[in-house]
Amino acid sequence: MAETVIPILPCPSIDDLLDFYRALGFEVTSYQKSPNPYCGVRLRGIELQFFGMKSHDPATSYSTCYVLTDDVDGLYASFRTGLKAALGKVPTRGLPRIGALKDMSYGVRQFLMTDPGGNCIRVGQPIADSFEYAAVPKERYARALHQATLLGESKGDHAAAARIIDRALEHGTGADAGPGDGAGPTPLQLVQLLALRAEMAAQLDGLHAATPWLDRADAVELDDAERESARDVLSRAADLRTGED
Repeated sequence: MAETVIPILPCPSIDDLLDFYRALGFEVTSYQKSPNPYCGVRLRGIELQFFGMKSHDPATSYSTCYVLTDDVDGLYASFRTGLKAALGKVPTRGLPRIGALKDMSYGVRQFLMTDPGGNCIRVGQPIADSFEYAAVPKERYARALHQATLLGESKGDHAAAARIIDRALEHGTGADAGPGDGAGPTPLQLVQLLALRAEMAAQLDGLHAATPWLDRADAVELDDAERESARDVLSRAADLRTGED
């Protein structure tokens, strides 16, 4: 028979956890309160199980697993819709939360979702033939985007990502050094940097801190092709602007 791997992850309360996964559209496959709290959920080919541990601290959890799918955009939209219906908003900070959907340099289009137990469920769709990390770009702004995205979106080190972007922007922006002179980022790079910096500001200091960065991003003129390339970035910026937190 074909093998199946089912992650078993910790949580302080299986009831709170099940409320979250039901909101996402999962069905409950098992439920046990004693002698040990234990439960399982399933959605299509995604199956997860959890054990209750009162001493578990979700805020310091390192538990994670990766879900490969052929419909990452569909799952992302479905999960966001379910969370908004259940919670009245799409939470992007604290616990639980769902991160931005974007193409990563290691060959997947993905988003990260963290449940009330602090378990990070990474959901991704292959967009390349290999999951090897792409070489770090040599060009200043491409390199800053590459490194800040890995640190901020994949590792969760928002402060380090913010510092990288700040250093890059100090070298020149569309306002004082255009892309044609070799000193500043292209309009697309600038919007990507500013939007990512807004995300890091929101994670570090709250949504209000993202506003100045979003204002700067809004002032950058993009042509149709650039706007299409920045579709995911602009969608996340719109969430921040409308207060999705």
